[in-house]
Amino acid sequence: MTESIVGGFAALNLHPAVLSAITAVGYEEPSAIQAQSIPVILAGHDMIGQAQTGTGKTAAFALPLLSLLDPARREPQILILTPTRELALQVAAAFERYSSDMGGVKVLAVYGGAPMGPQLKALRQGAQVVVATPGRLCDHLRRDEKLLSTVDRLVLDEADEMLKLGFMEDIEAIFQALPESRQTVLFSATLPASIRAIAERNLKSPKHVKIATKTQTVESIEQAHLMVHADQKQAAVLRLLEVEQFDALIGFVRTKQATLDIAEMLERNGYRAAALNGDIAQAQRERVVESLKDGTLDIVIATDVAARGLDVPRITHVFNIDMPYDPESYVHRIGRTGRAGRTGRALLLVTPRERRMLQVIERVTGQKVAEIKMPDAETVLEARLQRLTNSLKPLLEGAEAARGEIGTELCRRLECTPEQLAAALLAKLTQGQALDLESVRREQPAAPAAARERPAGDRPERAGERSGEARPRRPMEPLAEGRVRCRTALGKRDGIAAKNLLGAIINEGKMVREAIGRIQVRETFSLVELPEEGLDRLLGRLKETRVAGKALRLRRYHEE
Repeated sequence: MTESIVGGFAALNLHPAVLSAITAVGYEEPSAIQAQSIPVILAGHDMIGQAQTGTGKTAAFALPLLSLLDPARREPQILILTPTRELALQVAAAFERYSSDMGGVKVLAVYGGAPMGPQLKALRQGAQVVVATPGRLCDHLRRDEKLLSTVDRLVLDEADEMLKLGFMEDIEAIFQALPESRQTVLFSATLPASIRAIAERNLKSPKHVKIATKTQTVESIEQAHLMVHADQKQAAVLRLLEVEQFDALIGFVRTKQATLDIAEMLERNGYRAAALNGDIAQAQRERVVESLKDGTLDIVIATDVAARGLDVPRITHVFNIDMPYDPESYVHRIGRTGRAGRTGRALLLVTPRERRMLQVIERVTGQKVAEIKMPDAETVLEARLQRLTNSLKPLLEGAEAARGEIGTELCRRLECTPEQLAAALLAKLTQGQALDLESVRREQPAAPAAARERPAGDRPERAGERSGEARPRRPMEPLAEGRVRCRTALGKRDGIAAKNLLGAIINEGKMVREAIGRIQVRETFSLVELPEEGLDRLLGRLKETRVAGKALRLRRYHEE
Protein backbone atom coordinates (compact mmCIF):
# COMPACT_ATOMS: atom_id res chain seq x y z
CA MET A 1 0.00 0.00 0.00
CA THR A 2 1.43 3.31 -1.06
CA GLU A 3 2.18 6.08 1.38
CA SER A 4 -0.47 8.31 -0.18
CA ILE A 5 -3.10 5.60 0.31
CA VAL A 6 -2.09 5.21 3.96
CA GLY A 7 -2.32 8.95 4.54
CA GLY A 8 -5.46 9.37 2.40
CA PHE A 9 -8.16 6.72 2.28
CA ALA A 10 -6.86 4.74 5.27
CA ALA A 11 -7.44 7.76 7.51
CA LEU A 12 -11.18 7.52 6.67
CA ASN A 13 -11.62 4.22 8.62
CA LEU A 14 -12.73 2.14 5.65
CA HIS A 15 -12.80 -1.67 5.82
CA PRO A 16 -9.31 -3.15 5.14
CA ALA A 17 -10.62 -5.23 2.21
CA VAL A 18 -12.09 -2.09 0.65
CA LEU A 19 -8.76 -0.31 1.09
CA SER A 20 -7.03 -3.21 -0.62
CA ALA A 21 -9.37 -2.91 -3.62
CA ILE A 22 -8.76 0.84 -3.82
CA THR A 23 -5.03 0.16 -4.04
CA ALA A 24 -5.60 -2.32 -6.88
CA VAL A 25 -7.73 0.19 -8.80
CA GLY A 26 -4.98 2.77 -8.41
CA TYR A 27 -6.70 5.45 -6.33
CA GLU A 28 -4.28 7.49 -4.25
CA GLU A 29 -6.00 10.47 -2.61
CA PRO A 30 -9.75 10.86 -1.95
CA SER A 31 -11.50 13.51 -4.01
CA ALA A 32 -13.28 16.36 -2.22
CA ILE A 33 -16.69 14.65 -2.34
CA GLN A 34 -15.16 11.40 -1.06
CA ALA A 35 -13.23 13.02 1.80
CA GLN A 36 -16.37 14.82 3.04
CA SER A 37 -19.02 12.14 2.38
CA ILE A 38 -17.30 8.96 3.60
CA PRO A 39 -17.12 9.94 7.30
CA VAL A 40 -20.76 11.11 7.26
CA ILE A 41 -22.03 7.87 5.70
CA LEU A 42 -19.83 5.67 7.92
CA ALA A 43 -21.32 7.44 10.96
CA GLY A 44 -24.79 6.35 9.82
CA HIS A 45 -26.19 9.82 9.06
CA ASP A 46 -28.65 10.56 6.29
CA MET A 47 -27.00 12.85 3.77
CA ILE A 48 -27.67 15.16 0.84
CA GLY A 49 -24.69 15.41 -1.48
CA GLN A 50 -24.57 18.06 -4.15
CA ALA A 51 -21.93 17.14 -6.72
CA GLN A 52 -21.60 16.80 -10.48
CA THR A 53 -21.07 13.46 -12.21
CA GLY A 54 -17.33 12.92 -12.60
CA THR A 55 -16.31 14.16 -9.15
CA GLY A 56 -15.89 10.63 -7.80
CA LYS A 57 -19.27 10.43 -6.10
CA THR A 58 -19.83 6.73 -6.85
CA ALA A 59 -16.83 5.86 -4.67
CA ALA A 60 -18.03 8.47 -2.16
CA PHE A 61 -21.02 6.26 -1.30
CA ALA A 62 -19.83 2.81 -2.44
CA LEU A 63 -16.70 2.68 -0.24
CA PRO A 64 -18.39 3.48 3.10
CA LEU A 65 -21.49 1.40 2.33
CA LEU A 66 -19.36 -1.67 1.54
CA SER A 67 -17.42 -1.05 4.77
CA LEU A 68 -20.75 -1.26 6.66
CA LEU A 69 -22.07 -4.30 4.77
CA ASP A 70 -22.24 -7.75 6.38
CA PRO A 71 -21.22 -10.37 3.74
CA ALA A 72 -22.57 -13.15 5.96
CA ARG A 73 -26.13 -11.83 5.53
CA ARG A 74 -27.39 -13.35 2.30
CA GLU A 75 -30.10 -10.75 1.65
CA PRO A 76 -30.38 -7.27 0.09
CA GLN A 77 -28.74 -4.69 2.37
CA ILE A 78 -27.85 -1.79 0.03
CA LEU A 79 -30.11 -0.33 -2.66
CA ILE A 80 -28.88 2.22 -5.21
CA LEU A 81 -31.44 3.90 -7.47
CA THR A 82 -30.19 5.35 -10.78
CA PRO A 83 -32.05 7.08 -13.63
CA THR A 84 -30.70 4.96 -16.51
CA ARG A 85 -29.66 1.41 -17.18
CA GLU A 86 -26.24 2.63 -18.36
CA LEU A 87 -25.58 4.28 -15.02
CA ALA A 88 -26.94 1.22 -13.18
CA LEU A 89 -24.40 -0.97 -14.96
CA GLN A 90 -21.55 1.46 -14.23
CA VAL A 91 -22.42 1.71 -10.53
CA ALA A 92 -22.80 -2.08 -10.24
CA ALA A 93 -19.38 -2.54 -11.86
CA ALA A 94 -17.88 -0.07 -9.37
CA PHE A 95 -19.34 -1.98 -6.40
CA GLU A 96 -17.92 -5.22 -7.82
CA ARG A 97 -14.44 -3.66 -8.12
CA TYR A 98 -14.48 -2.18 -4.63
CA SER A 99 -15.77 -5.43 -3.04
CA SER A 100 -13.38 -7.72 -4.97
CA ASP A 101 -11.30 -8.50 -1.85
CA MET A 102 -14.23 -8.88 0.57
CA GLY A 103 -15.44 -12.31 -0.53
CA GLY A 104 -19.07 -13.39 -0.58
CA VAL A 105 -20.48 -10.06 -1.80
CA LYS A 106 -22.98 -10.31 -4.66
CA VAL A 107 -23.95 -7.24 -6.71
CA LEU A 108 -27.03 -7.21 -8.94
CA ALA A 109 -28.05 -4.66 -11.59
CA VAL A 110 -31.83 -4.46 -12.12
CA TYR A 111 -33.10 -2.57 -15.20
CA GLY A 112 -35.74 -2.73 -17.91
CA GLY A 113 -35.32 -4.56 -21.18
CA ALA A 114 -33.71 -7.62 -19.54
CA PRO A 115 -35.66 -10.77 -18.52
CA MET A 116 -37.34 -10.36 -15.13
CA GLY A 117 -37.02 -13.98 -14.03
CA PRO A 118 -33.23 -14.10 -13.50
CA GLN A 119 -33.31 -10.70 -11.75
CA LEU A 120 -36.03 -11.82 -9.32
CA LYS A 121 -34.22 -15.11 -8.69
CA ALA A 122 -30.96 -13.27 -7.89
CA LEU A 123 -32.82 -10.94 -5.53
CA ARG A 124 -34.35 -13.86 -3.67
CA GLN A 125 -31.02 -15.72 -3.56
CA GLY A 126 -29.45 -12.94 -1.53
CA ALA A 127 -27.67 -10.32 -3.63
CA GLN A 128 -26.53 -7.89 -0.91
CA VAL A 129 -26.07 -4.86 -3.23
CA VAL A 130 -28.88 -4.01 -5.64
CA VAL A 131 -28.43 -1.24 -8.23
CA ALA A 132 -31.74 -0.53 -9.96
CA THR A 133 -33.71 1.79 -12.17
CA PRO A 134 -36.98 2.79 -10.44
CA GLY A 135 -39.35 1.52 -13.14
CA ARG A 136 -38.06 -2.05 -13.23
CA LEU A 137 -37.71 -2.23 -9.43
CA CYS A 138 -41.37 -1.28 -9.07
CA ASP A 139 -42.26 -4.09 -11.49
CA HIS A 140 -40.53 -6.52 -9.11
CA LEU A 141 -42.24 -4.98 -6.07
CA ARG A 142 -45.63 -5.62 -7.66
CA ARG A 143 -44.70 -9.31 -7.74
CA ASP A 144 -43.17 -9.40 -4.26
CA GLU A 145 -43.78 -6.41 -1.97
CA LYS A 146 -41.37 -7.80 0.67
CA LEU A 147 -38.33 -7.75 -1.64
CA LEU A 148 -36.78 -4.69 0.03
CA SER A 149 -37.71 -5.45 3.65
CA THR A 150 -34.07 -6.20 4.59
CA VAL A 151 -32.49 -3.09 3.01
CA ASP A 152 -30.59 -0.99 5.59
CA ARG A 153 -29.23 1.70 3.30
CA LEU A 154 -30.58 3.54 0.26
CA VAL A 155 -28.82 5.83 -2.20
CA LEU A 156 -30.61 8.00 -4.78
CA ASP A 157 -27.95 8.71 -7.40
CA GLU A 158 -28.60 11.64 -9.75
CA ALA A 159 -31.95 12.30 -8.09
CA ASP A 160 -32.65 15.36 -10.25
CA GLU A 161 -32.30 13.27 -13.41
CA MET A 162 -34.72 10.65 -12.03
CA LEU A 163 -37.36 13.32 -11.47
CA LYS A 164 -36.83 14.79 -14.94
CA LEU A 165 -37.58 11.34 -16.37
CA GLY A 166 -40.87 11.09 -14.48
CA PHE A 167 -39.94 8.64 -11.75
CA MET A 168 -41.43 10.59 -8.79
CA GLU A 169 -44.33 8.14 -8.31
CA ASP A 170 -42.04 5.11 -8.54
CA ILE A 171 -39.56 6.59 -6.05
CA GLU A 172 -42.34 7.22 -3.54
CA ALA A 173 -43.53 3.62 -3.94
CA ILE A 174 -39.99 2.37 -3.29
CA PHE A 175 -39.71 4.52 -0.16
CA GLN A 176 -42.93 2.90 1.12
CA ALA A 177 -41.50 -0.60 0.55
CA LEU A 178 -38.32 0.11 2.56
CA PRO A 179 -37.91 -0.15 6.35
CA GLU A 180 -38.32 3.20 8.12
CA SER A 181 -35.11 2.62 10.07
CA ARG A 182 -32.95 2.75 6.94
CA GLN A 183 -30.11 5.21 6.24
CA THR A 184 -30.80 7.36 3.16
CA VAL A 185 -28.25 9.19 1.02
CA LEU A 186 -29.31 11.47 -1.82
CA PHE A 187 -26.94 12.75 -4.53
CA SER A 188 -28.01 15.43 -6.98
CA ALA A 189 -26.18 17.93 -9.18
CA THR A 190 -28.90 20.49 -8.44
CA LEU A 191 -31.40 20.87 -5.57
CA PRO A 192 -34.70 22.08 -7.03
CA ALA A 193 -37.82 22.35 -4.85
CA SER A 194 -38.94 18.83 -5.85
CA ILE A 195 -35.70 17.29 -4.52
CA ARG A 196 -35.93 19.30 -1.30
CA ALA A 197 -39.51 18.07 -0.83
CA ILE A 198 -38.38 14.42 -1.17
CA ALA A 199 -35.60 15.04 1.35
CA GLU A 200 -37.96 16.64 3.87
CA ARG A 201 -40.41 13.74 3.63
CA ASN A 202 -37.96 10.84 3.63
CA LEU A 203 -34.59 11.84 5.19
CA LYS A 204 -33.93 12.21 8.91
CA SER A 205 -31.89 15.31 9.90
CA PRO A 206 -29.64 14.96 6.82
CA LYS A 207 -26.12 16.33 6.71
CA HIS A 208 -25.34 18.51 3.70
CA VAL A 209 -22.20 18.09 1.56
CA LYS A 210 -21.71 20.42 -1.40
CA ILE A 211 -18.75 20.32 -3.79
CA ALA A 212 -17.95 23.02 -6.32
CA THR A 213 -16.67 21.29 -9.43
CA LYS A 214 -13.33 22.49 -10.73
CA THR A 215 -12.93 22.20 -14.48
CA GLN A 216 -9.87 20.17 -15.34
CA THR A 217 -8.13 21.41 -18.45
CA VAL A 218 -5.73 19.71 -20.81
CA GLU A 219 -5.34 22.41 -23.48
CA SER A 220 -1.93 21.25 -24.70
CA ILE A 221 -3.31 17.83 -25.67
CA GLU A 222 -5.29 17.20 -28.86
CA GLN A 223 -8.04 14.70 -28.08
CA ALA A 224 -10.01 12.40 -30.39
CA HIS A 225 -12.28 9.38 -30.02
CA LEU A 226 -13.33 6.52 -32.30
CA MET A 227 -16.58 4.58 -31.86
CA VAL A 228 -16.00 0.80 -31.99
CA HIS A 229 -17.47 -2.41 -30.66
CA ALA A 230 -15.41 -4.34 -28.11
CA ASP A 231 -14.47 -7.07 -30.62
CA GLN A 232 -13.13 -4.43 -33.07
CA LYS A 233 -10.60 -2.92 -30.68
CA GLN A 234 -7.49 -4.75 -31.83
CA ALA A 235 -8.24 -4.01 -35.50
CA ALA A 236 -8.89 -0.36 -34.61
CA VAL A 237 -5.60 -0.12 -32.71
CA LEU A 238 -3.63 -1.42 -35.70
CA ARG A 239 -5.47 0.85 -38.12
CA LEU A 240 -4.96 4.01 -36.09
CA LEU A 241 -1.30 3.29 -35.42
CA GLU A 242 -0.79 3.05 -39.19
CA VAL A 243 -1.77 6.70 -39.70
CA GLU A 244 -0.69 8.33 -36.43
CA GLN A 245 2.77 9.89 -36.55
CA PHE A 246 4.07 9.14 -33.06
CA ASP A 247 7.50 9.03 -31.50
CA ALA A 248 6.57 6.96 -28.43
CA LEU A 249 3.12 5.90 -27.25
CA ILE A 250 1.57 4.56 -24.06
CA GLY A 251 -1.65 2.56 -24.39
CA PHE A 252 -3.96 2.04 -21.41
CA VAL A 253 -6.09 -1.05 -20.79
CA ARG A 254 -8.02 -2.23 -17.75
CA THR A 255 -6.56 -5.69 -17.09
CA LYS A 256 -3.15 -7.30 -16.75
CA GLN A 257 -4.06 -9.90 -19.37
CA ALA A 258 -5.01 -7.19 -21.86
CA THR A 259 -1.55 -5.62 -21.53
CA LEU A 260 -0.03 -8.94 -22.61
CA ASP A 261 -2.55 -9.58 -25.40
CA ILE A 262 -2.26 -6.13 -27.00
CA ALA A 263 1.54 -5.95 -26.65
CA GLU A 264 1.93 -9.40 -28.24
CA MET A 265 -0.44 -8.44 -31.07
CA LEU A 266 1.58 -5.30 -31.78
CA GLU A 267 4.86 -7.25 -31.77
CA ARG A 268 3.41 -9.70 -34.30
CA ASN A 269 2.63 -6.73 -36.52
CA GLY A 270 6.15 -5.34 -36.44
CA TYR A 271 5.92 -2.78 -33.64
CA ARG A 272 8.47 -2.53 -30.83
CA ALA A 273 6.04 -2.95 -27.92
CA ALA A 274 6.04 -4.24 -24.35
CA ALA A 275 3.52 -4.80 -21.53
CA LEU A 276 3.63 -3.09 -18.14
CA ASN A 277 1.40 -4.43 -15.35
CA GLY A 278 1.45 -5.13 -11.63
CA ASP A 279 2.82 -8.66 -12.09
CA ILE A 280 6.00 -7.45 -13.79
CA ALA A 281 9.05 -7.40 -11.50
CA GLN A 282 10.58 -4.03 -10.65
CA ALA A 283 13.81 -4.80 -12.51
CA GLN A 284 11.89 -5.65 -15.67
CA ARG A 285 9.73 -2.53 -15.27
CA GLU A 286 12.87 -0.40 -15.09
CA ARG A 287 14.22 -2.02 -18.26
CA VAL A 288 10.96 -1.31 -20.11
CA VAL A 289 10.93 2.34 -19.03
CA GLU A 290 14.61 2.74 -19.94
CA SER A 291 14.00 1.18 -23.36
CA LEU A 292 11.12 3.59 -23.94
CA LYS A 293 13.38 6.50 -23.03
CA ASP A 294 16.33 5.49 -25.22
CA GLY A 295 14.23 4.63 -28.27
CA THR A 296 14.74 0.87 -28.39
CA LEU A 297 11.04 0.53 -27.51
CA ASP A 298 8.23 2.65 -28.99
CA ILE A 299 5.00 1.41 -27.39
CA VAL A 300 4.11 0.40 -23.82
CA ILE A 301 0.70 -1.12 -23.01
CA ALA A 302 -0.06 -0.56 -19.33
CA THR A 303 -2.69 -0.63 -16.61
CA ASP A 304 -3.35 2.53 -14.58
CA VAL A 305 -1.57 1.14 -11.52
CA ALA A 306 1.53 0.02 -13.44
CA ALA A 307 1.88 3.41 -15.17
CA ARG A 308 2.19 5.36 -11.91
CA GLY A 309 5.22 7.62 -11.95
CA LEU A 310 5.92 6.97 -15.63
CA ASP A 311 7.37 10.19 -17.13
CA VAL A 312 9.08 9.77 -20.51
CA PRO A 313 9.63 12.93 -22.61
CA ARG A 314 9.43 10.88 -25.86
CA ILE A 315 5.74 10.07 -25.33
CA THR A 316 3.80 11.99 -27.98
CA HIS A 317 0.61 9.90 -27.87
CA VAL A 318 -1.63 8.34 -25.21
CA PHE A 319 -4.03 5.68 -26.48
CA ASN A 320 -6.99 4.83 -24.21
CA ILE A 321 -7.72 1.39 -25.65
CA ASP A 322 -10.07 0.70 -22.72
CA MET A 323 -12.23 3.48 -21.30
CA PRO A 324 -10.98 4.66 -17.87
CA TYR A 325 -13.21 4.14 -14.84
CA ASP A 326 -13.70 7.86 -14.17
CA PRO A 327 -12.80 11.29 -15.64
CA GLU A 328 -9.98 11.84 -13.14
CA SER A 329 -8.26 8.70 -14.41
CA TYR A 330 -8.68 9.95 -17.98
CA VAL A 331 -7.04 13.30 -17.18
CA HIS A 332 -4.26 11.50 -15.31
CA ARG A 333 -3.67 9.12 -18.23
CA ILE A 334 -3.49 11.70 -21.01
CA GLY A 335 -1.26 13.88 -18.84
CA ARG A 336 1.54 11.43 -19.73
CA THR A 337 1.95 13.47 -22.89
CA GLY A 338 1.88 17.22 -23.54
CA ARG A 339 4.23 17.91 -20.62
CA ALA A 340 6.62 20.81 -20.11
CA GLY A 341 5.05 22.95 -22.80
CA ARG A 342 5.06 20.20 -25.43
CA THR A 343 1.97 19.24 -27.40
CA GLY A 344 0.52 15.75 -27.31
CA ARG A 345 -2.30 13.67 -28.76
CA ALA A 346 -4.77 11.45 -26.89
CA LEU A 347 -6.88 8.78 -28.62
CA LEU A 348 -9.87 7.07 -27.01
CA LEU A 349 -11.81 3.99 -28.13
CA VAL A 350 -15.48 4.20 -27.11
CA THR A 351 -17.95 1.31 -27.23
CA PRO A 352 -21.68 2.09 -27.55
CA ARG A 353 -22.30 1.50 -23.84
CA GLU A 354 -19.53 3.96 -22.94
CA ARG A 355 -21.05 7.02 -24.62
CA ARG A 356 -22.20 8.31 -21.26
CA MET A 357 -18.68 8.27 -19.80
CA LEU A 358 -17.43 10.14 -22.86
CA GLN A 359 -19.99 12.87 -22.15
CA VAL A 360 -18.89 12.99 -18.52
CA ILE A 361 -15.23 13.33 -19.54
CA GLU A 362 -16.10 16.21 -21.85
CA ARG A 363 -18.10 17.94 -19.11
CA VAL A 364 -15.41 17.53 -16.44
CA THR A 365 -12.52 18.62 -18.67
CA GLY A 366 -14.53 21.37 -20.29
CA GLN A 367 -13.29 20.21 -23.70
CA LYS A 368 -14.83 18.41 -26.65
CA VAL A 369 -13.23 15.09 -27.58
CA ALA A 370 -13.55 15.17 -31.37
CA GLU A 371 -14.89 12.10 -33.16
CA ILE A 372 -12.75 10.53 -35.87
CA LYS A 373 -13.56 7.73 -38.31
CA MET A 374 -11.68 4.52 -39.01
CA PRO A 375 -8.93 5.46 -41.50
CA ASP A 376 -9.89 4.41 -45.04
CA ALA A 377 -7.68 2.40 -47.40
CA GLU A 378 -6.42 5.49 -49.25
CA THR A 379 -5.24 7.11 -46.01
CA VAL A 380 -3.54 3.93 -44.82
CA LEU A 381 -1.78 3.38 -48.15
CA GLU A 382 -0.52 6.96 -48.20
CA ALA A 383 0.84 6.56 -44.64
CA ARG A 384 2.64 3.34 -45.60
CA LEU A 385 4.21 4.89 -48.69
CA GLN A 386 5.30 7.95 -46.73
CA ARG A 387 6.96 5.78 -44.05
CA LEU A 388 8.68 3.76 -46.73
CA THR A 389 9.87 6.94 -48.46
CA ASN A 390 11.23 8.30 -45.20
CA SER A 391 13.14 5.09 -44.46
CA LEU A 392 14.62 4.75 -47.98
CA LYS A 393 15.60 8.37 -48.59
CA PRO A 394 18.71 8.32 -46.33
CA LEU A 395 19.81 5.07 -48.01
CA LEU A 396 19.57 6.63 -51.47
CA GLU A 397 21.58 9.66 -50.42
CA GLY A 398 24.39 7.45 -49.10
CA ALA A 399 24.31 4.87 -51.87
CA GLU A 400 27.63 4.08 -53.55
CA ALA A 401 28.16 3.34 -57.23
CA ALA A 402 29.35 -0.17 -56.32
CA ARG A 403 25.86 -1.01 -55.09
CA GLY A 404 24.68 -0.73 -58.68
CA GLU A 405 27.14 -3.43 -59.70
CA ILE A 406 25.80 -5.68 -56.93
CA GLY A 407 22.30 -5.09 -58.26
CA THR A 408 23.39 -6.14 -61.72
CA GLU A 409 25.06 -9.28 -60.33
CA LEU A 410 21.95 -10.20 -58.32
CA CYS A 411 19.78 -9.78 -61.40
CA ARG A 412 22.13 -12.11 -63.32
CA ARG A 413 22.08 -14.78 -60.59
CA LEU A 414 18.32 -14.57 -60.07
CA GLU A 415 17.61 -14.27 -63.79
CA CYS A 416 15.30 -11.33 -63.14
CA THR A 417 14.87 -7.73 -64.21
CA PRO A 418 15.93 -4.77 -62.02
CA GLU A 419 12.21 -4.05 -61.50
CA GLN A 420 11.59 -7.61 -60.25
CA LEU A 421 14.60 -7.37 -57.93
CA ALA A 422 13.37 -4.06 -56.54
CA ALA A 423 9.91 -5.56 -55.93
CA ALA A 424 11.42 -8.55 -54.09
CA LEU A 425 13.61 -6.36 -51.91
CA LEU A 426 10.63 -4.10 -51.18
CA ALA A 427 8.54 -7.10 -50.10
CA LYS A 428 11.35 -8.19 -47.78
CA LEU A 429 11.74 -4.69 -46.35
CA THR A 430 8.01 -4.28 -45.68
CA GLN A 431 7.50 -7.90 -44.49
CA GLY A 432 4.95 -8.45 -47.24
CA GLN A 433 2.74 -5.52 -46.19
CA ALA A 434 0.21 -4.58 -48.86
CA LEU A 435 1.23 -1.54 -50.91
CA ASP A 436 -1.60 -1.42 -53.45
CA LEU A 437 -5.02 0.10 -52.86
CA GLU A 438 -7.12 -3.00 -53.53
CA SER A 439 -5.11 -5.15 -51.09
CA VAL A 440 -5.27 -2.47 -48.40
CA ARG A 441 -9.06 -2.26 -48.89
CA ARG A 442 -9.33 -5.99 -48.26
CA GLU A 443 -7.52 -5.51 -44.94
CA GLN A 444 -9.98 -2.80 -43.88
CA PRO A 445 -11.80 -3.78 -40.67
CA ALA A 446 -15.60 -3.77 -40.71
CA ALA A 447 -17.09 -0.34 -40.17
CA PRO A 448 -18.30 0.14 -36.58
CA ALA A 449 -22.01 -0.42 -36.21
CA ALA A 450 -22.11 2.32 -33.57
CA ALA A 451 -22.97 4.97 -36.14
CA ARG A 452 -26.09 3.03 -37.07
CA GLU A 453 -27.29 2.79 -33.49
CA ARG A 454 -29.18 5.37 -31.43
CA PRO A 455 -27.70 8.88 -31.16
CA ALA A 456 -25.03 9.61 -28.57
CA GLY A 457 -26.30 9.96 -25.02
CA ASP A 458 -28.07 7.83 -22.49
CA ARG A 459 -31.06 5.80 -23.30
CA PRO A 460 -33.08 6.27 -20.09
CA GLU A 461 -35.52 3.71 -18.81
CA ARG A 462 -38.48 6.05 -18.70
CA ALA A 463 -41.48 5.50 -16.47
CA GLY A 464 -43.43 3.89 -19.33
CA GLU A 465 -40.56 1.69 -20.44
CA ARG A 466 -41.20 -1.41 -18.36
CA SER A 467 -41.05 -5.16 -18.54
CA GLY A 468 -40.22 -6.12 -22.10
CA GLU A 469 -41.23 -2.75 -23.56
CA ALA A 470 -37.65 -1.49 -23.92
CA ARG A 471 -35.79 -2.57 -27.03
CA PRO A 472 -32.17 -3.35 -26.12
CA ARG A 473 -29.64 -4.99 -28.39
CA ARG A 474 -30.79 -8.52 -29.19
CA PRO A 475 -29.42 -10.85 -26.48
CA MET A 476 -27.61 -14.07 -27.28
CA GLU A 477 -29.46 -17.36 -27.17
CA PRO A 478 -29.84 -18.62 -23.60
CA LEU A 479 -27.26 -21.11 -22.40
CA ALA A 480 -28.15 -24.63 -21.36
CA GLU A 481 -27.98 -25.16 -17.62
CA GLY A 482 -24.46 -25.85 -16.41
CA ARG A 483 -22.79 -24.29 -19.45
CA VAL A 484 -20.83 -21.05 -19.87
CA ARG A 485 -19.54 -19.21 -22.93
CA CYS A 486 -15.82 -18.86 -23.51
CA ARG A 487 -14.15 -16.55 -26.02
CA THR A 488 -11.03 -16.70 -28.17
CA ALA A 489 -9.66 -13.86 -30.28
CA LEU A 490 -9.31 -16.27 -33.22
CA GLY A 491 -11.97 -15.95 -35.93
CA LYS A 492 -12.68 -16.25 -39.65
CA ARG A 493 -9.96 -13.74 -40.54
CA ASP A 494 -7.44 -16.16 -38.96
CA GLY A 495 -8.67 -18.99 -41.19
CA ILE A 496 -10.44 -20.66 -38.27
CA ALA A 497 -13.46 -22.97 -38.67
CA ALA A 498 -15.61 -24.55 -35.95
CA LYS A 499 -14.08 -27.97 -36.61
CA ASN A 500 -10.59 -26.56 -35.85
CA LEU A 501 -11.69 -25.31 -32.43
CA LEU A 502 -13.65 -28.49 -31.71
CA GLY A 503 -10.69 -30.73 -32.51
CA ALA A 504 -8.27 -28.68 -30.42
CA ILE A 505 -10.55 -28.66 -27.37
CA ILE A 506 -11.32 -32.38 -27.62
CA ASN A 507 -7.66 -33.37 -28.08
CA GLU A 508 -5.84 -30.91 -25.81
CA GLY A 509 -8.60 -30.54 -23.22
CA LYS A 510 -9.24 -34.30 -23.04
CA MET A 511 -12.97 -33.71 -23.61
CA VAL A 512 -15.74 -35.79 -25.17
CA ARG A 513 -17.70 -34.25 -28.06
CA GLU A 514 -21.00 -34.33 -26.12
CA ALA A 515 -19.57 -32.04 -23.42
CA ILE A 516 -18.99 -29.20 -25.89
CA GLY A 517 -21.95 -27.05 -26.88
CA ARG A 518 -22.44 -24.57 -29.70
CA ILE A 519 -19.37 -23.06 -31.40
CA GLN A 520 -19.83 -19.66 -33.09
CA VAL A 521 -17.01 -18.48 -35.36
CA ARG A 522 -17.18 -14.78 -36.20
CA GLU A 523 -14.90 -12.50 -38.16
CA THR A 524 -12.56 -11.44 -35.34
CA PHE A 525 -13.37 -13.86 -32.52
CA SER A 526 -15.18 -17.11 -31.65
CA LEU A 527 -17.45 -18.27 -28.82
CA VAL A 528 -17.54 -21.81 -27.44
CA GLU A 529 -20.06 -23.24 -24.94
CA LEU A 530 -18.34 -25.39 -22.30
CA PRO A 531 -19.31 -27.08 -19.01
CA GLU A 532 -19.07 -24.70 -16.03
CA GLU A 533 -18.01 -27.53 -13.73
CA GLY A 534 -14.24 -27.95 -13.95
CA LEU A 535 -13.91 -24.98 -16.33
CA ASP A 536 -10.80 -23.54 -14.65
CA ARG A 537 -9.01 -26.91 -14.94
CA LEU A 538 -10.02 -27.20 -18.59
CA LEU A 539 -8.79 -23.69 -19.42
CA GLY A 540 -5.54 -24.55 -17.65
CA ARG A 541 -5.06 -27.60 -19.89
CA LEU A 542 -5.73 -25.46 -22.97
CA LYS A 543 -3.35 -22.70 -21.88
CA GLU A 544 -0.59 -23.56 -24.38
CA THR A 545 -2.89 -24.79 -27.17
CA ARG A 546 -2.42 -23.34 -30.66
CA VAL A 547 -4.89 -23.50 -33.54
CA ALA A 548 -3.72 -22.81 -37.09
CA GLY A 549 -0.39 -21.77 -35.60
CA LYS A 550 -1.93 -19.15 -33.30
CA ALA A 551 -2.49 -19.16 -29.52
CA LEU A 552 -6.04 -20.23 -28.60
CA ARG A 553 -6.21 -18.28 -25.32
CA LEU A 554 -9.75 -19.35 -24.42
CA ARG A 555 -11.35 -17.37 -21.58
CA ARG A 556 -14.70 -17.07 -19.85
CA TYR A 557 -16.89 -14.59 -21.77
CA HIS A 558 -19.17 -11.99 -20.18
CA GLU A 559 -21.62 -10.41 -22.63
CA GLU A 560 -21.35 -6.62 -22.57
